[in-house]
Amino acid sequence: MEFSYWEYKSWFSNVDFAIIGSGIVGLSAALRLRQRFPHAKILIIEKGMLPQGASTKNAGFACFGSISEVLSDLGAHTEEEVVQLVQQRFNGIQLLRKTLGDKAIGFQQLGGHELFLKKDQLLFESCLAAIPRLNQLLRPVFGTSVFKTTPNTFGFKSIQNKYLTQLLEGQIDTGRMMGSLLQKASEKRIQVVNNVRVNSFQENANAVHVSTDRFEFKTSKLLVATNGFTSQFGKSEVLPARAQVLITKPLKNLAIQGTFHFDEGYYYFRNIDDRILFGGGRNLDFKTEETMEFGQTALVQNKLENLLREVILPHTPFEVEHRWSGIMGVGPKKKPVVQQVTEHVYYGVRLGGMGIAIGSLVGKELADLL
Repeated sequence: MEFSYWEYKSWFSNVDFAIIGSGIVGLSAALRLRQRFPHAKILIIEKGMLPQGASTKNAGFACFGSISEVLSDLGAHTEEEVVQLVQQRFNGIQLLRKTLGDKAIGFQQLGGHELFLKKDQLLFESCLAAIPRLNQLLRPVFGTSVFKTTPNTFGFKSIQNKYLTQLLEGQIDTGRMMGSLLQKASEKRIQVVNNVRVNSFQENANAVHVSTDRFEFKTSKLLVATNGFTSQFGKSEVLPARAQVLITKPLKNLAIQGTFHFDEGYYYFRNIDDRILFGGGRNLDFKTEETMEFGQTALVQNKLENLLREVILPHTPFEVEHRWSGIMGVGPKKKPVVQQVTEHVYYGVRLGGMGIAIGSLVGKELADLL
């Protein structure tokens, strides 16, 4: 692809900071860099027409971890590490709200609820018994007791008769949030170039040479914010994980409000615009869902519809209006990878399905490495 003098001069020459990925992390890093370096040229390269991956595909949960998830994490991490993880999620949500404002992201603090199917009696009892311990453990993060029991007021079927509720969890409008981030980036003179795929990059003593499917350019520093797609750039410890989602047509007199998890967090749903958004099922076939390809499978979509019909909306006829998928970045540890790997290259990846909660903070921490 050839550029005019004007195109090359305005967009692709003398680049101080180039960022791969215009998702939550990439845009947050760019905004932080602008704070720190007011006169720098900042360029974001995005392979999609819109931000790809998970940033515009997620369910919009402003969550910090259900009881079963925290207990699972305690089996693989120390108490101190788990508290740090939850603290990072809480701080990330506060940073996102402060950066954009609650109205701009459609933030509502309606609480988060964990449901337990009838077959999961033992898990329910162990989580119920853990409420006092976890409230005490996480009090330094939240300043109060956040876990409590709530009766099944929304009439879900085939579940234990109580939810385990996290009082401070909320939900956002993902599209409004990403639109606001992009608008703020534009206002701060951050250039985003879409529909360009980075194929590779090569570092020399003074800069990084970036090759794309359309052109090549040089940058003084390169930040990689590609999350689930990061293994193609040499980070094998970050694995892709596809999440499939569906949403119903509007439902009359929908009373369900809040965010909900069940089956150890592998299924999740919420209300939005008089609809139910429902996603999950990756645990039905981990290997197939370990992919960078968007799409749906009959196995997962049929299971989502069955659970929607039998558990979530047992007395309400519904029609599915739309289906999609997103690509998360996961790994053996929950802690995200935020590190300088060479003199001029930095990574902020592996958000572990918590992009809404920690994306802003990971972006800030990534920019602060420079």
